[in-house]
Formats: sequence, C-alpha cells, structure tokens
Amino acid sequence: MNQNEMPLSEAEIQSHYSAATAVLTSLTHAPRIAKPVAEAVAPTAARSPGITAPPRRLRSTTPGLATRAPRAATGSVRLIDRISGLGDDELPGPVQAATVRALRRAVAIAYSVGDAFAQRCALAEMKQANKTGTLAAASRAEFSQLLTAESLIVLSVFGNAASYLLASHAGEAQVEIGPVEEILTDNAPQAIQGALWELDQDIAAFAGGDEAKLVPVVLAYCEALMSRVRDRAATTPHLEAFTDAAWRVEADDLPISGFDPARKAKGSQLVMAFKKPEEVIGNAVAKSQALRLSKMLMAYDFQRKLNPFAELGGFIFTFMGDGNPGTGKTTLIQMMGGLLNDYCQNAGYPFRYENFGIDQIDSYQGKSGQNAKAFINNVMDPAVIGFGTVDDIDQIAGKRGDSQSSAGQQEVTAVLMEAFAGANTIVRGNATFGMFSNYPENVDDALRQRAGARFLIDGPQSREDYIDILTLLLGKNHAIPVGDHDLFATQEISRAVKASYDRHSRPQEDALAQVFDAVTGRVGELDTLEKIGTYLKAIQEADGRFTGRAIKNITDAVKVRAMDFELPDEWMENPELFLFKDYDAKKAMIEELREPITTAMVIQEINRYADSEFRYAGKSDEAEISKMVRNMGLQQEAMRRFAPA
Repeated sequence: MNQNEMPLSEAEIQSHYSAATAVLTSLTHAPRIAKPVAEAVAPTAARSPGITAPPRRLRSTTPGLATRAPRAATGSVRLIDRISGLGDDELPGPVQAATVRALRRAVAIAYSVGDAFAQRCALAEMKQANKTGTLAAASRAEFSQLLTAESLIVLSVFGNAASYLLASHAGEAQVEIGPVEEILTDNAPQAIQGALWELDQDIAAFAGGDEAKLVPVVLAYCEALMSRVRDRAATTPHLEAFTDAAWRVEADDLPISGFDPARKAKGSQLVMAFKKPEEVIGNAVAKSQALRLSKMLMAYDFQRKLNPFAELGGFIFTFMGDGNPGTGKTTLIQMMGGLLNDYCQNAGYPFRYENFGIDQIDSYQGKSGQNAKAFINNVMDPAVIGFGTVDDIDQIAGKRGDSQSSAGQQEVTAVLMEAFAGANTIVRGNATFGMFSNYPENVDDALRQRAGARFLIDGPQSREDYIDILTLLLGKNHAIPVGDHDLFATQEISRAVKASYDRHSRPQEDALAQVFDAVTGRVGELDTLEKIGTYLKAIQEADGRFTGRAIKNITDAVKVRAMDFELPDEWMENPELFLFKDYDAKKAMIEELREPITTAMVIQEINRYADSEFRYAGKSDEAEISKMVRNMGLQQEAMRRFAPA
C-alpha cells in the first residue's frame, strides 16, 4: 500500500451490504432529468380505445420459478431481476452473478467512502444536527453544498469500483450508450438510486436479451458516469476532504484517489517479432536513446507513482522517429518493445504496449477522438509500464485547416495535442509515446513540436553497415566467407553515438548552417548563455515556427544528455539491486551517475533539433510548391484546350 493511502475497512464496507442489496433488489424512482428509454418500462400501447393489452407472459414449468415476482410498473427498478433475466437460461450465469456481486460491492464501497468524506469534514455533524432539528439556519447553504459534494463522490466511486471489479470480465465488444443524464445531488442514497435507475434503462435498451453485452453496457455506463461527474466536480465546492486524500480497498487492491479512475494493473500479451539491439543496423543515436529510455521507464516507482528521471529531468515522454521508408522504424519499435517486455517480465511488472493505427479512425462523429483518448489512458495507466506508438502518424493525425483531412483525423490531432502537452498532462514517468513517420513534414506543426525528442532513423549509412545488414538478413544457410571485416564491430553504440553527436557541433542543413555562420561570425564562439540565446533568436527569425516550445524540447534533450549513462544491465537482471529499492534510494543512485551540462551538449542539441525542423520545413515547402506548379500547369493546359482554334 502507498504510504499516503488509508485502508478502507472491510467491516465498514460489508456493513453497507444490506442497503446495497436492497436497492439492487427493488427501488422506486421517478426520473427527474432523464426520460425512460427502455421498452420494459414504456407505457403499453392500447389494443382498442379504453383497453390496455398486457404483455403476454409465459409461465415457467420449472418448479419454484413460476412464483418469481413480475417486474413492477413504471418507475420501479429490480436490477437483479433485469440482469438475471438476460439470455435464454432461467438461471443466472456466471457473468450475470459476477455483475450483480460487483455492483453490490461497488455500492457498498461508494457508501463507505461517502461516510469517510463526511467524517473528514463538517458533514457528519451537520447530518446529526439536521436529524435532531438543531441545524442552524446559517449552516443550511453549506449543508446543501456538502450533500452535493458527497453525492458526486459516491457516484464517482460507484462507477470507479464497478468498472474496476468488472475489468476481468470485459471482452472485445464495445457499446455506445450516449451521455449519462440522471445525475442527482440531493444526497448519496438518492444519487445511487438515480444511477441504478439509469443503468437499468441502459441494460434494457442496449443489452437486449444478450448476456454477452451485459458487461460492456455496464462498463460503458460507468465510464460515462465518471466522466460526467468529473465535469460537475470541477465547479463544486467543499471537495478537498476527498481529493486531498487517498484510500485503498485491500481485498480488491482497489486504489481510490480523487476522481481519477482506477484500472486493473494488468499488461497486454505482447505479440511481436522482437529484435535485439545488435540486429538494428545503423541508427546509432535512435538505438542508444531507445535503450536508455527502456531502462528509464523501469526506474518508475509504483508506490510513489513517480519516476526519479521525471523529477530530476531527462525523461523522454514523447518522441518522433522519422526517416525514409525501409530505414528501420518498425525494427526500432520491435527492439524497444522487446527490451521492455523482457525487463518487466524479469521484475514482475505489468507491461502494456499499444499501437494506434489507421483502423481506429472511425466515420462516426466523435468515435475517433474516443478511440484516441482510450489509447492514451490505457498507456498512461499509473499501474503499468506503458509504451504507446502511433505509426505513420502523418496518415492518422490530420493537419488543422487541411481540407483533405477527415473529421476523425482532426479529432485525433486534438486529443494527442492535449494529451502530450496539455494543461492537464501529468508526466509520471511510467509511460512513453513514440510517433513515427516517413513524411514528418505532413504532420501538424504544433503536434510535431510536442515531440520532446527526435530520433532520426536513417538506417545503414557506412560500408560496414551494409556488410553487417547483408550478413544479418542473409542468415546462416550459406558458406560464403565474411572477408576482411570485423562483423558488427561498427554497431558498438557508444562509439557510433559519439561520432553522431560530434557531427552536430555544426548544423547539417544548409539553411541552418548559414544562420550559424552568421551568428558565430558576429559574436564569436558560442560559449556563453548570451551568445547561445542570440543564436536561438536568429533561428527564430529564420523560421517563425521555432518557438518557446522548441526551447523546452531542446533543454529537455540537454537534460537527457546529462543523464547520458546507461543503467547497468545488472540492475535490470537482478531487481533487488535497483528496481525493488524505494524511491529515494533509486533517486540517489541516479543522481550519482548524472553528469554536468556542458556548452557542447547545448550547441549539439540545438543543432539536432533545429536541423530536423528546417528539414521538415524544407520538405513541406517544396511539396507545396510542387503542388502549386502542377496546378498552374494543369490550369494553363485547360485554358489552351478551351481557347478557340
């Protein structure tokens, strides 16, 4: 248990079982906001004027079941009967029973947290005073506000606990139920009754008689409920006693922390062809950063919910890998995924890898954005080590203002921009996102600049690289001699990385090199912050897209360089040496390895980042010019053909 979490007493939870069972068995609720949608509670059409046709009801031949009470009239909810009646079997199945038990426990947990909230603020005393008629008139407004706060807390915890407890029963099916409407805030019991009434409506309307849709409907409802309550809570006073505290239900390993949803700490079964680092030919810097990032992620502390690298600086939350087709982007993903999978298996950590692909762009309005949000939430789950990729992002996330981008692509762009560097973005250091593209110039400028690091994936470059990749891909089913070549010697990462960094002591792009020469010719060697700042301003004057966000990305990259060390393999192989130590111990061990920042690091990282932006801008401008030239040529040809002979 996190040292900041308070245990929620099992005895306290079970003391609410009777009340929870009662509302699930039968409750009468007249909806105030939502309208009945389920056929089972709609008025029956008249067969003829003045005569109502009751629905035909088959009498069961199974002894005992014939006496089951019929469903009550409009406004009456018997949720247990609703759930048990799904499917063709007269008896409830395992999924139905598990759903009922999960809902009962979720209601009980919600009531328990509501009680804990009341005890932490003045609500408990006010309830007692109100019961005895001694509540002061001056306190009635605050009393009403506290009841509203308690209602929202109970609804949030109910949805949170129910979705958490049913997570293991979730299948591949998904159900769209629309927004939740019956949000009542008179008091906690009334709020739960309204929620169960609407859940009953949704099960009847969207599950039909299909038991397989039961859990997807309940999970969809819980997700919509939590989202709606979270929005209401943003403007509700007196919630500090709940949001500033954290609880844990030990029996379920359920953490409750404010209005954030808890998720099962389970990783996905990773199925991909793993690649070893020596099987990645060339791409020295990208390979080095991927190796370091994999080990950085493993430093995450599950108790503190924070990574020392995220606190000290140097953690890569988002990165962009770009290069020509066939240069090794997929191979790099396979390498990093394989490393993380092996590290996590060795340490017993849950690992989750997800790729957001073009198949998740949906024609249904809003669905693409929902898919992108679900992708972000799954990878950033603080209970797992997460690695998310967006391959061919230029096809998935549309440029704003581009008429050729679909509405779904625009939705994905908005979600990714908010998630990667939005006002609510929290970088805990347990997850990283990689965006990959053959044509990064086609990615929206603002989204591209949210990539904190750039991995130039240029593939094999030298003569030695091509010998190595030929040997690797040819396999062993031959007797051709290697010749005068030390196989894979040039793939030694440290030597290749140093050479790559040294190349960036001077810009590689001609347009940036002109700026660099002009500034150094005017101020001399860039050996002070003043001179380096002058260089940055000159870059901004040459390319207006070089903004403050670019400076942040550069300084983050410099901090990564200060962490330019590789955590020893022994620390990954034997978790006791590092991974299983407490947060402060891990932080101290990392600080001992940190190097001071130098002028050379700063200049090289400025040139690396600016080179990529100038390269993207040049390609983007050239593409636009080519398009305009083609359009002008077509227009001239059309005019020539149209003109009379």
